[in-house]
Amino acid sequence: MALATINGIELYYEVHGEGPALVFAHGAGGNHVSWWQQIPALAQSYRCVTFDHRGFGRSREQPGGPGARAFVEDLRALLDHLGIERAALVGQSMGGWTVLGFAIQYPDRTRALVLCDTTAGMDDADVIAEQGRLLETAPSALGDTIKHAIGAELERRDPARAFLYRQISALNLGEPADLFPVLFAARQNPDLVVERRIPVILIVGEEDVLTPPSIMELMRRRLGPARLIRIPGSGHSVYFERPDEFNRTIENFLRETPA
Repeated sequence: MALATINGIELYYEVHGEGPALVFAHGAGGNHVSWWQQIPALAQSYRCVTFDHRGFGRSREQPGGPGARAFVEDLRALLDHLGIERAALVGQSMGGWTVLGFAIQYPDRTRALVLCDTTAGMDDADVIAEQGRLLETAPSALGDTIKHAIGAELERRDPARAFLYRQISALNLGEPADLFPVLFAARQNPDLVVERRIPVILIVGEEDVLTPPSIMELMRRRLGPARLIRIPGSGHSVYFERPDEFNRTIENFLRETPA
């Protein structure tokens, strides 16, 4: 548990376990606490790194700071700070922009890529068109988005867990300025990821209404040999709603991926 002075801010991070590096980038409704169901399981085999994006959790943004525009370089600087040359990256929703952007800019430092319930700003005509259609009916405020970030089944099956999800989100003091406009305006070309044959897996909840399986299928087509795993009974936050399936999917994927 520590703060690293990075790119003009103090970035909060935690490191758990030993082994190959595995980095988790949370979504807009979360922070480092979001991964409480992943770290105890995966830290048995990996050096797990969690952090708070600037403006989230314990990481503060400077007045007039770059916000989401700095996410990729913040991650690069954090890995430098930790002496991690190469890592597998897991990005949930907003965190998908961070990890895909990192993989595009630093492919030699990316062992593998896990994109979860996210379009990640992918520069693809079909993905952009479908995302635009979804945005016409999507809630514009973060608080309203969070209401749709878990599936209806979780509310019925485990109301205490659904309550915890919202409480974790409430630990954030406020989203960075222009968060969603910056993210949705991003155009990240994944061609280098495909050319370098970086292993990629996409995970999506069958009930995800924010990033539905149909749009992630379009992403899979652009990402060549990438696999798409659809998790039944889950909404936009598979890692939280179906942690056992999520963890097992990542473990199996990384087991097949050279360290």
